[in-house]
Amino acid sequence: MFGETNVTLGIAFFAGVVTFFSPCILPLIPSYLSYITGMTFDELTSSKKGNIRRSFFHSIFFILGFSTIFILLGSGLTFAGQCLRNYSEYLTKVGGILIILFGVFISGIIKFPSLQKERRLNLKSKPAGYLGSALVGVVFGAGWTPCVGPILASILTLAATSNNLGQGVLLLSVYSLGLAVPFILSSLALNTFLTFFKKFSRFIPIINYLAGIFLIIVGLLLFFDKFNLLQKI
Repeated sequence: MFGETNVTLGIAFFAGVVTFFSPCILPLIPSYLSYITGMTFDELTSSKKGNIRRSFFHSIFFILGFSTIFILLGSGLTFAGQCLRNYSEYLTKVGGILIILFGVFISGIIKFPSLQKERRLNLKSKPAGYLGSALVGVVFGAGWTPCVGPILASILTLAATSNNLGQGVLLLSVYSLGLAVPFILSSLALNTFLTFFKKFSRFIPIINYLAGIFLIIVGLLLFFDKFNLLQKI
C-alpha cells in the first residue's frame, strides 16, 4: 500500500488534464458548451458579458454533475479496498497490472476491441436550467468512452488501493479538478480555445501515446511498491 499522497494527487490532476485533451473530449468542447448552455455558436463566441456568465455557470453545474459521479465511484472502490485490506498486497499488484493494461491501450501499442466499444449514455434533449446542466454532467460521468474510460479507471484503481476513504475521495476530486480547469477556461474564452485547438489537434495522438507510457510507468511503480521514486524526481 502506498502513502505518497502528494504524488498520487499530482498523478490524478495530470490524468484529469489528459482526459480533457483526449480525442473524444477536446474536439467536442464547442458542442458540449452549446448543448449545456442552449446557446448558438455565435453566442458562445461573442464577447457579451451575459453570454460569458451564462456559459460559465452552466459549465460549473456540468462539472459538479460529473464530479459527483467520479467521487461516488472513487468512494465505493476505496471502501471495497478497505474491506479487502488483509489482501492489500495482492490488491496493489492487481491494480498495478490493470493500470499497465490501461496504459498499453491508451498508448495504442496494443488494441483491445472490447474497450473500444462505446459505453456512453445520451440524453435526447437537455433538461432546462442549471440543474439540467448538472444532470448532463451526471450522464457524462456515468458514460464510458474508449479514450476516457481507461484513464478514469486508472485513477479509480489508485483509489481502490488508497489508505483510507478520505484519500480516495480526494484523489477523484483532484482528478475532476484537472478535467474541470481547462473546461472552464474554454467556456470563458471559446475563441481562444478554437485558435488553440487548430494548432494543437495534430499533437493529440502524441499526447495519448505519452499518457499511455506514463500510466504504464505508474502501474509498474504501483506493482513493485516503488512510488517513492517519483518523489525523488
